Amino acid sequence: MRKLAFTLSLLAAAPVLAHQGADQNQIAQPALASGAIRHAPLGVMGDHVHKTGEWMFSYRYMRMEMDGNLYGSDSISAAEITGTMMNPGRYMVAPLKMTMEMHMLGAMYAPSDTLTIMAMLPLLNKNMDHRSRMGAEFTTATDGVGDASLAALLSVYQAADKSAGVHLNLGVSLPTGSIDERDDTPAMANAKLPYAMQLGSGTYDLKPGVTYQAYSALYNLGAQAQATLRSGENDNDYRLGNRYEVSAWLARNWSPALSSGLRIKHSSWADIHGADPDLNPMMVPTADTRAQGGERSELLISANYLFRAGALKNHRLALEYGVPIYQELDGPQMEMQNSMSLGWQYAP
Repeated sequence: MRKLAFTLSLLAAAPVLAHQGADQNQIAQPALASGAIRHAPLGVMGDHVHKTGEWMFSYRYMRMEMDGNLYGSDSISAAEITGTMMNPGRYMVAPLKMTMEMHMLGAMYAPSDTLTIMAMLPLLNKNMDHRSRMGAEFTTATDGVGDASLAALLSVYQAADKSAGVHLNLGVSLPTGSIDERDDTPAMANAKLPYAMQLGSGTYDLKPGVTYQAYSALYNLGAQAQATLRSGENDNDYRLGNRYEVSAWLARNWSPALSSGLRIKHSSWADIHGADPDLNPMMVPTADTRAQGGERSELLISANYLFRAGALKNHRLALEYGVPIYQELDGPQMEMQNSMSLGWQYAP
């Protein structure tokens, strides 16, 4: 795994710090509808378990913007990527900008106090701007269903006063997203699009993880580690690289209805194994399996608002916004600029 020491140490330290800072006579984990502080930042998936018989429904809108390219941690221009006709570069086309939007539908149900089942279905929209060696600019786009996922959240520890808890995230990703998306380019009509523009992985992927949270009257301290482990090659003779993520957060309760938080997240992902025979790795970096891996750290701010009375009781609105503070990419690869999430949740 690539350079995860500082976030792994933060993850390991979180439970210790939480218990050191907790006044056991004051701490109590509120019920789901009792306060916004009960919820982790919006970008943390599978952050909590439910009581027997409880349901929760959710919708998330997520947007990520990329602009420019990095080689390692250094910027590299489109002209350096493509070169000129007299002095050609490594690739014929350079990516300029990319926008990815996701609409995520989710549901959770708890058959027992120790087991919560979660299902999520993403709807994706991707747009990427390019410039060719000859200077022509063009855009490709894809949209459709991404890879659905199912998970079991298994509670393995609960403090006697319900001030802290640990649960396992045992998930699987299903290959419901297309890996055969096409669009018109200057070189070819209806061309197969590179890996980053596809909607799914094409493989059944395991998604193990662990989540820790501790609560006080004012604070929520938490940490989560998750992995996406690919299984075998897909029908196009490749598999995406494994992905690892760790994050830790601290949120403050401003009122029973409103909380805000700060989160740090680190991600690491590997290059692609194998290759799609329909893609030319010399055409564009996004089609080069050697230019797909990397790691990134992000700093994110968040807010949760929980309606506690009236017609909207138990409805939650949330947002999170993040920027990268460190990127080291197997390049040339597109540089992330920011991410944003808006969400709604309802637990009847």
